[in-house]
Amino acid sequence: MKKLIKGLVTIIIVGVALLYITDYNYILKGIRVVYLTGHTTAFIDDFKYFETETISASNNSQPWPKSKDYNTVVPTQKLSEIHKELETIAFLIIKNDSIWHETYAEDYYEASQTNSFSMAKSVVSALLGKAISDGYIESLNQPVGDFFSEFKNTGLTVGDLSSMASGLNWDESYKNPFGITARAYYDDNLAETILNLKVVETPGEKYKYLSGNTQLLAMVIQKAIEPTSLDLSAYLQDKFWQPMGAENPALWQVDDEKNRLVKAYCCIGSNARDFSRFGKLYKDFGKWNGKQLLDSTFVAKSIQPRFKDSPEYGYGFWLNEVNGKKVFAMRGILGQYVIVVPEDNLIITRLGHKRGAKEDDPFSSDFYIYIEETYNMLKNGS
Repeated sequence: MKKLIKGLVTIIIVGVALLYITDYNYILKGIRVVYLTGHTTAFIDDFKYFETETISASNNSQPWPKSKDYNTVVPTQKLSEIHKELETIAFLIIKNDSIWHETYAEDYYEASQTNSFSMAKSVVSALLGKAISDGYIESLNQPVGDFFSEFKNTGLTVGDLSSMASGLNWDESYKNPFGITARAYYDDNLAETILNLKVVETPGEKYKYLSGNTQLLAMVIQKAIEPTSLDLSAYLQDKFWQPMGAENPALWQVDDEKNRLVKAYCCIGSNARDFSRFGKLYKDFGKWNGKQLLDSTFVAKSIQPRFKDSPEYGYGFWLNEVNGKKVFAMRGILGQYVIVVPEDNLIITRLGHKRGAKEDDPFSSDFYIYIEETYNMLKNGS
């Protein structure tokens, strides 16, 4: 038994040493954060294991009004079942800019901060639009090489990054611990990882979803706004969180204590009510309570497909058509959604631990259920 234990200890020591020698030591953090906390993948409450920047609540808080029929209609049986199955922690229906229905799971409430995951990509695209209107970035067509020499003469533009058409050699694998996606999530010095990427396909020709696109885009925006002396989280606070009247502070994960580069492709910690504000902003073509926060032309372009062959994506937003109605959405990997149906002045926001099955469709099954059952609830209340 002693020999067995000694052998196992030796294997562990050698294994750890090899991880450090080969620069894969970030895997140890992944093991500590995920498996040693009882999880099998990244999870919605993982902020305490990472460095974060704080985005302060607005000093001019603007609570969502509540509908006169607030919570008078109970969720349908099908909706209740999927909430239980996929462990929904927050579900909001905002009709005509008023909260018509909201539900929270036990231990979660209106101000609970949970991980946005890739909904953050939509926020970063909004920051791009703001940086363009503020004059720090010329247009969607400005070359990334103007900001980072590593991409000089590649043809890559900031618009290509926002629309997922970069041609970068990022591997969007969530299961490979040795892959770049895991490294970006758990390693330090995220900028070094991103600037080692190469353009291997012609940019601007076709859609391919890569989280590295948004991270590089955020680095471009950060460099562009240097004259403001604001980092990206402060720029978000100044340009959106503050004027949109966010009721609660948010968190944005950063790569490490020294560099403090935000993980822009993911990892904004906020709540359903405040995430929903971006749905309203884009529904209203960049206008918030009479003030134009984003250029309406930029917003309109963002929620239309860039490529005919890929109608599911615009610039930072997912797109669909459900029952003949055009829909755009923010989306995160564990079923985080801000779903907007503009023609019905409807916003559906769902946060939770899991998402539904996904087969030969850009959207998983739960996405459609949330929309269909919301309409059933609205019908029951009419």
